[in-house]
Amino acid sequence: MDDGLQVLPVHGIGDVTAGDDLVELITRNAPWLRDGDVLVVTSKIVSKAEGRLVEVPADGPERDAARARVLAAETRRVVARRGPTAIVQTHHGFVMAAAGIDASNVDKTHLVLLPESPDESARRLRAGLAERGLHVGIVVSDTMGRAWRNGLTDVALGAAGLPPIRDHRGEIDPYGNELSLTQVAVIDELAAAGELVKGKCDQVPVAVVRGFPGAGGEDGPGAAVLLRDAASDMFSLGTEEARAEGLAAAATLPDAATDLPASAVAVRRAIIRAGLDEAVAVASPQTLRCTPPDPSPAGLMRFGADVHRLRAALAAEGLASAVGYDGSGATIAVSRAA
Repeated sequence: MDDGLQVLPVHGIGDVTAGDDLVELITRNAPWLRDGDVLVVTSKIVSKAEGRLVEVPADGPERDAARARVLAAETRRVVARRGPTAIVQTHHGFVMAAAGIDASNVDKTHLVLLPESPDESARRLRAGLAERGLHVGIVVSDTMGRAWRNGLTDVALGAAGLPPIRDHRGEIDPYGNELSLTQVAVIDELAAAGELVKGKCDQVPVAVVRGFPGAGGEDGPGAAVLLRDAASDMFSLGTEEARAEGLAAAATLPDAATDLPASAVAVRRAIIRAGLDEAVAVASPQTLRCTPPDPSPAGLMRFGADVHRLRAALAAEGLASAVGYDGSGATIAVSRAA
């Protein structure tokens, strides 16, 4: 009979320090473990056991400066920054706040870094438990925010002994439709399930999910397969990178035109965005006429900048443009970009 999933906390592990044997701590406090269980292990105790701590001043500006240096060392690139909050990509490839550096559940003179290789950490744990006759799956979890959604959830940073993804592509749903995109990140779902009984303040760093099929086999590819490569990531650019790329594109706009008609609404938005709503005559959505208000050399230079700014605003609306100058001004041909 299928009893579904159970999520069980492992109590009694207590504080973990560098060099501690996590396999011993877990098995001593969970003698009821059995083959096929999935252990969801908080990355913090993995990091502590592996000595991934950095000593910093307890308070004051010296602490802030030290934390900034640690953050820079753990960062591959800054994705976004707002006030004191930095969203960065770590050297592992994770995109998360403050590179996952944590100051909670540790004394004030230390910061906890992420494990150097969470998948390898998971494999070592799985192997250590296998030596004791327990064939289980391991998920090394940590907390992340999500783009476009409030609140935090736990996700998998590392995994061993279970498939990280359940691939439904090629299957037929109950209505006869073939699934073509559905890949479920089951190790993330297991990490989130484990957090329901671990909590943030209860000192329960390990949870056991019982009843998940397929756990306890070989190491498998780990959580690294959940990291989307830049080529297939539609949101890979951070805010600063996107701004820099947009400015570079605006600085080198080619004269281009297509046979695709431009949207009159989009053209109007671009004119307003460029701040030229009183200086541009719209002959048609496809033709704009610009006349310099000041024919002096300085005025003509400003006019050229205005025309380019308008073309950049058109490009931001997905519109192509080509400009021609004559003795009385400029005519811009506008079309939808190919």
